[in-house]
Amino acid sequence: MGYFSNGHAWRAVILAWALVGMGPAANAGSLISPGSLDLIRKSAEPFGLFATKLSGGGLLDKWNGVERKLEDDMVQLALCDGDRERCVSPAALKLLAIVDTARAREGRARFGEINRAINLAIRAMSDMAQYGQIDVWSPPLDTFATGAGDCEDYAIAKFAALRMAGVSPEDIRIVVLRDQTRGEDHAAVMARLEGHWLMLDNRRMAMVEDVDVRHHRPLFVIDDSGIMRYDPAPSLASTTPQDSTPVIAVHLATSADPLSH
Repeated sequence: MGYFSNGHAWRAVILAWALVGMGPAANAGSLISPGSLDLIRKSAEPFGLFATKLSGGGLLDKWNGVERKLEDDMVQLALCDGDRERCVSPAALKLLAIVDTARAREGRARFGEINRAINLAIRAMSDMAQYGQIDVWSPPLDTFATGAGDCEDYAIAKFAALRMAGVSPEDIRIVVLRDQTRGEDHAAVMARLEGHWLMLDNRRMAMVEDVDVRHHRPLFVIDDSGIMRYDPAPSLASTTPQDSTPVIAVHLATSADPLSH
């Protein structure tokens, strides 16, 4: 963990010191405790919901495994970015071509370019069809080498591409949501622009804000510091009755330890 830096906590600490400087009426010990500082950071997550950090479980193990490979891929991408002629990875060159185009754009257009280009570069394929296993999380260069993957593989590739394109790590998340219409769990990337979280989804070319996501229930949020579980929350403007929610999951299971299988 910790490959990328995160500035939320520092801003909260600065706020606490500012309150100390205002005098006894704004004493930081009484207004902002360490626990409250943590809540300030968490409340800035996509969908505006609070979340609690996971300390163990199958999903965390899965992310730890792919994060180590992601770190290796980021090093290789940086080396290839600095010397394209000596780059020996066709997969890295393909991903960097997308990053190059995105770097030439600003703001929402940069996010949109990465979403569109990666959606087109990877063909959707289940882990069972590709690997003969359920729920394999692949680092970006593996995904670009095979040219195929499922929702979390798209998300991990976009996570890396956004970083390479210069987006701050504190403005990038991978989220896992329950799609209550399809009866399965789904992974996508959320990227923040001017305080608004946009979803980069392999199921659509157009990006939507988190406030406009429908018929999904946020489950987990992932960044460079680890994984947090969203506190229990209602579906996002879903009209599906809770007692008729399908229990079949395609990408991920939805138990307390979603990847224990």
